[in-house]
Amino acid sequence: MPITLNSYNLHEAEKRLCTEALQSAGNIIGAAALLGITRHALKRRILKLEINWRSAPEKAAA
Repeated sequence: MPITLNSYNLHEAEKRLCTEALQSAGNIIGAAALLGITRHALKRRILKLEINWRSAPEKAAA
């Protein structure tokens, strides 16, 4: 799926790519595979970019 970036802001581009991968894969391991990075690298990016991600989506529904 092609992603169009709204600006050349690297921080925003990285955040959007990580968010899209997480939504697409549904979990950190799958998203990391989509991005071609390790799950530890993705976890570091989630913290660095302050991405609101829950590993258990059922908690959000509660």
